Amino acid sequence: MTILYLVRHGETVENVQKVMQGQTPGTLSELGEQQAAHLCEQFRSEAIDMFFSSDLQRAVQTCACIAAPHQGVVHQTPLLRERDWGDFTGCYIPDLKDKPFPDNVESIEALKQRAAAFLDEVRQRCPSGTVLAVGHGIINKAIQSVFYRLPMSEIARMNNAEVRKLQL
Repeated sequence: MTILYLVRHGETVENVQKVMQGQTPGTLSELGEQQAAHLCEQFRSEAIDMFFSSDLQRAVQTCACIAAPHQGVVHQTPLLRERDWGDFTGCYIPDLKDKPFPDNVESIEALKQRAAAFLDEVRQRCPSGTVLAVGHGIINKAIQSVFYRLPMSEIARMNNAEVRKLQL
């Protein structure tokens, strides 16, 4: 059995500004850096066999902080990227209320395919042991949706620096 700790990156400047980040790099805020340091302490004594991160800066920074005491290599993967919000990327989130999604927003089906591919990769690369993966709110929700075989609407939102434990 594999234990997967699914982590959402620390708070970003863009989170505070209510900007739709999507697949932009993002910058950890001062609080986000503190959250990453807290996660580092939380997992310091945990035996972790592999570290995965989205290849977006905000997730890589969070994961690198957690992996540092373990001398862990952070395996970056686009499978853990946040949802591609297309033309909504960079917009002020409150302004998007009730607006129809542009055609270039990544579909839920495509998001769930990435989530399933990530779970397959974890099972393949670490068939037993402990894995920690730092992703984003929507992709982490998709991973849990695929894992639990539930609609995404039934998966609770993850806060910044929140951790969920899955037993694969």
